[in-house]
Amino acid sequence: MSELEDKENKSILKRGQEFLHLHQRVESFTQELLKENERLRFKAASLEQENKSLQGSVKTPPSDVLTERVRNLEQEKDELLKRYQQVEEENIDFAKRYLEIEEENNNLANLYVASFQLHSTLDFREVVQIVMEIVINLVGAEKFSLMLLDENKGDLYAVSSEGVAREKVPYIKLGEGVVGRVVQEGTGPYVAEGQKRSETTLAEPLVVIPMNIKDQVIGAIVVYTTLEQKEGFSPLDFELFNLLAGHAATALFASKLYSESERKLSTIQGFLDLLKQ
Repeated sequence: MSELEDKENKSILKRGQEFLHLHQRVESFTQELLKENERLRFKAASLEQENKSLQGSVKTPPSDVLTERVRNLEQEKDELLKRYQQVEEENIDFAKRYLEIEEENNNLANLYVASFQLHSTLDFREVVQIVMEIVINLVGAEKFSLMLLDENKGDLYAVSSEGVAREKVPYIKLGEGVVGRVVQEGTGPYVAEGQKRSETTLAEPLVVIPMNIKDQVIGAIVVYTTLEQKEGFSPLDFELFNLLAGHAATALFASKLYSESERKLSTIQGFLDLLKQ
């Protein structure tokens, strides 16, 4: 073999080795591509399976979920509005009740003052005036009369009146008419039911408050009409009626006895003075 052939063989062997090396590299790269492709396919299959699992776990579409959430929020809003209205109504009731209690406290204070005033003097005229002021300011009477019993005649006569002339108030026999029967029975205040302002008269009054001390008749407070703004009588008005029935009777009786005793003492003193002369 010549040197030229030897060089040529070496050159062919070298190129063959290079080609073999290149083939090995291509084969290695192909193997890596196949492995990467297999990994990606496995990853894709895993993701697809996970996607199917997620889709299976969601029972309703996203739009339905939002619709359901909005519906729940609307219900919560309605419940909150309802509760807010209830709280508002409770606040209104509390405020109304507070005003009622405050009014009751003021009226009770007025009742206390009225009862104190009734027993603060023994002057008959002053007691009569106090009773008249109580009936005007606390009862809200427009036309009424204060009647006392004439024990000698057995008649009720007006000692004072408001809104009607005293001399126009007729004498009333015990047991006769509404006033006479209520005073004689002495069972408690009489209030006419369903009677209008235009229907009340001196013989058919709106309210009769008999004044008795045990079984002894003192007189009566007779109300013919009340002020226009007074639509009716409250439980406190009936408490006032009872107060007047008791305290006014006692105050009038005591002041009347005191006035009569003063007149008798003055008469006796005058008679003694005449005897000394």
